[in-house]
Amino acid sequence: MSKKLIAFYSRADENYVNGMIKTLDVGNTEVAAGIIKELTDADMFKIEQKQAYSKDYNECIAQAQADQNRDARPELKSYPDSIDDYDTIYLGFPNYWSTMPMAVFTFLEHFDFSGKTIKPFCTHEGSGMGRSEKDIKRLCPNANVENGLAIHGGSVKSAGKDIEKWK
Repeated sequence: MSKKLIAFYSRADENYVNGMIKTLDVGNTEVAAGIIKELTDADMFKIEQKQAYSKDYNECIAQAQADQNRDARPELKSYPDSIDDYDTIYLGFPNYWSTMPMAVFTFLEHFDFSGKTIKPFCTHEGSGMGRSEKDIKRLCPNANVENGLAIHGGSVKSAGKDIEKWK
């Protein structure tokens, strides 16, 4: 049986959900990662920036957009020791302006994903996967990048059936 890893970036605090700013104790992508864990028993790793974005939604989006505009690679708190034992990586993130948060770019550039299967999933409020699959293929040219699953953030807690079909 192949080993699986769920590597995800998620943000709690103030978020845009169903047209309103709401404070989340657990970010939507982390909720989705938890559902995948229940269905697959995969190992989990949370991708976290050393310098987190603001808890305030509007400040956060300004910081995240500035990072994207300058193609930043934020320093991460930690990395898994290795991904060598994993055949499949579920890669989760919120959609930030049609792609992944820049910390996910940092994570992907840190490892060699050659021969690995990457199954991307994102949470969003209407923008779907955007160009994230294309970006993952560009960053990991020797990986098998499967079609991603876009999960509406405001509905993530009831997305189990969709995740189960996709996994």
